[in-house]
Amino acid sequence: MLHRSVRWSGVLVLNYHRIGDALDSPFDRGLWSASAESFAEQVRFCKTQLEIIDPADLPRVLGARRGRYAMITFDDGYRDNYQTALPILRREGVSATFFVATGFIDAPSLPWWDEIAWMVRSSRHESLHLPAWFDAPVRFDEPEREAAVRRLLRKYKEMPEQATGAYLDAVADAAGTGRAGPRAGDALWMDWDMLREMQAAGMTIGGHTVHHPVLSHMSAQGQRDEIRGCARRLAEELGAPMRCFSYPVGNRGAFDQTTRDCLREAGVEHAFSYYGGHARYDRWDAYDIPRVAVETELDTDWFRCLVTLPQLFA
Repeated sequence: MLHRSVRWSGVLVLNYHRIGDALDSPFDRGLWSASAESFAEQVRFCKTQLEIIDPADLPRVLGARRGRYAMITFDDGYRDNYQTALPILRREGVSATFFVATGFIDAPSLPWWDEIAWMVRSSRHESLHLPAWFDAPVRFDEPEREAAVRRLLRKYKEMPEQATGAYLDAVADAAGTGRAGPRAGDALWMDWDMLREMQAAGMTIGGHTVHHPVLSHMSAQGQRDEIRGCARRLAEELGAPMRCFSYPVGNRGAFDQTTRDCLREAGVEHAFSYYGGHARYDRWDAYDIPRVAVETELDTDWFRCLVTLPQLFA
C-alpha cells in the first residue's frame, strides 16, 4: 500500500561488500552485508517493487526523469561475490555491478581494514597503547573486540595517506602480532578469470582504485595514479573501458574536486559515493551518486522499509 501511495522517484543504489557468515572470522566482520539466504530474499523483494538497472541504463533513465529504479552494487572484489552472490543473481535473472580494487586482484594481500581487525583479534593483550594517535589506551571489548576494531578503523580513515603505514606498524607492535604475512589474503579475492566470467554473465565490472586509499587524502598525482592504474588494468584484462567507479570509503570527505577531475580525465561517466540516500532526478550529480549500505543488522522489515520508502529510510 505504501509503495503505491507514497510518491517518490529516482534510483536507489544498494551497496554490498561480502555475502555469507562472518561468524568466527578474524577479519573485519562489518564487511559482511547479508547471508546468502537474506541476499536472495532481498533481490526477490527488489524485483517485485522496482526495475533493477545497470549503469548502462542510466542515460535512458535520466532521459525519462521518471520511475523508480534500483541498482545492486558490490565493493572491493571479495571472492564470495563470485562464489555466493553470482549464483543467486543468475538464478534470479538480475544483474549487478562489481567495483573492484585491481591491486587485490593482481597481488592478493590482506587489506588494511581486515589487517587491523586481525591484529586486534589475534592480540593477547587487553588493550593497545598508541600515544601518538590516542590519548588513552584502546581497550578491548571482549569477547569479539568489535568496538576496538571500529575505533581503530575510524582513526585510519581520518589520517593522510602518508601516515597510514606508520599507523599500521604501530598497531602491529602494540598488539604484539606483527603485520599479517604476505599470503594472508590469498583466498580472499576474485581473480581475472572469475571477473571475465561475471562480465560474460551480464554483470558490470567497475573501478575502485588500485590499492583502496582514501583518495582525498592523497596528492593530485597520487589520485591520478590510483584511478588511471585501475582503469588500465580493467581495460587490459576485461577489454572494456572503465565507465563507472565507486569511491573507497565513500563518505563526503573521501573524494574532492581533484578526484572528480581525475575521473573525468579517465573517461568515467558515473561515480558512486557511500553515505546513504537515493539519487533524485532534480539533484542528479553524475560524480556523486549516493548508495545505501546493506548490513547484516538490516532485518527483513527494515530492508522492505528502505526499498519502499527510501526518502525516509535510506
